[in-house]
Amino acid sequence: MTDEPQGARDQGPDHHAIHRRGLMLVLSSPSGAGKSTVTRALLAGDDALSLSVSVTTRPPRPGEVDGRDYRFIDEHQYRALVASDGLLEHARVFDNYYGTPRGPVEAELAAGRDVLFDIDWQGTQQLAETAGSDLVRVFILPPSMAELERRLHTRAQDSDEVVRHRMARAADEMSHWPEYDYIVVNRVVNQAIADVRAILTAERLRRQRQLGLAGFVNAMRGAP
Repeated sequence: MTDEPQGARDQGPDHHAIHRRGLMLVLSSPSGAGKSTVTRALLAGDDALSLSVSVTTRPPRPGEVDGRDYRFIDEHQYRALVASDGLLEHARVFDNYYGTPRGPVEAELAAGRDVLFDIDWQGTQQLAETAGSDLVRVFILPPSMAELERRLHTRAQDSDEVVRHRMARAADEMSHWPEYDYIVVNRVVNQAIADVRAILTAERLRRQRQLGLAGFVNAMRGAP
């Protein structure tokens, strides 16, 4: 034991600071499984996490704000972004186009901040081709198809026809669960939020993500 203050002991290896490149946290799910609710909760309690704001050609839904929920663009603008390699991923979903702008994401990762993606399995597959170890994939499942349909009707954002369309696609979307690193079944939303937070915490602490760790430890050990 020693009477040396904790702060003094911590100052030794400061010139070998640990820093971290940010990670990409992807959340995917069938529409209505709770992905957006989990996303909002994660962002509200974590200053080191930002949302990747996708572009889309679909019209805004009630309450959505341009630049916050999506960047709403027309098809001509979308095609120009694709042609200039300005999107990390892009896909057609329900007769509309979506994509992730490259520049803002790469700037956040380089600054050591994490970026949250609310995208589908198609976009996740595209990210996986280039993101490498930066990518952490989480798929959120509903507890049952009946509960999924109930949630779609309860949120009252879509017509009965759109709900039927979303339910028809849900089985195909859920078939892609093996492509993800983690699976969370959203039975109780607060528990699902806690589960995803635990995943994010663990991924931030991965040895491979903590750059400069070898120098930090060697300095404490007095090693060259």
